[in-house]
Amino acid sequence: MIIIEGLTQSYGNKVILNDISLSIEKNEVCALVGRNGAGKSTFIHSLLGLIPIRKGEILVNGRIRKNNKRWKNEIAYLPEKFMLYPSLTGFENIIFFAQAGTGKADLEKAENTLRSVGLWEDQNRRIKDYSKGMLQRLGLAITLYQDSDILILDEPTSGIDPMGRKEILEVLRSLSGKTILLSSHHLDEIKQICTHVAFLNEGKMTKYTVEDFLKIQDLEGIKK
Repeated sequence: MIIIEGLTQSYGNKVILNDISLSIEKNEVCALVGRNGAGKSTFIHSLLGLIPIRKGEILVNGRIRKNNKRWKNEIAYLPEKFMLYPSLTGFENIIFFAQAGTGKADLEKAENTLRSVGLWEDQNRRIKDYSKGMLQRLGLAITLYQDSDILILDEPTSGIDPMGRKEILEVLRSLSGKTILLSSHHLDEIKQICTHVAFLNEGKMTKYTVEDFLKIQDLEGIKK
């Protein structure tokens, strides 16, 4: 589904990603883990084509990713901070982003997506009155509306209280037929929903099954 070969990125003389190769197979849920400053954001932005690749190659669904337009049809991205419109309702926000992406919105699809994240009853509330957990679920709904097979989620539970985190994880567990790369530093959520871990450390990346990673790596102190 996603194949990364020899990815190298640097800022000035500082190498951030050093000859990284990684394969994420269909239907895997892979956690991206590393300390602060390890290069997780650089890795995600490289994968999405938001920054130019200095060296290496990225293939999505067997095709080399060459431009931003193509990956937008194949990969849906939820940034850590999703810029929503507080003066609009939840339903108006999802319609706005649907129209921004394709020029039109499917009202039934928008309803079903809001229902899938538990926000249909709050569809007519202005999101300035939403809790942070509700805002994260709305951001996830907008991402899911795109209906891409590949989801890139950057800290989707960051700063949310335990109940909000539980709600997000329940939504992610309910998804089927999706390949997910999930940036996280929460060991408990990695254990709950992930199948694999891509551990980024000192510019190098190693992929493990969750079970093997838990056996060999002490995650205490690892931050986003």
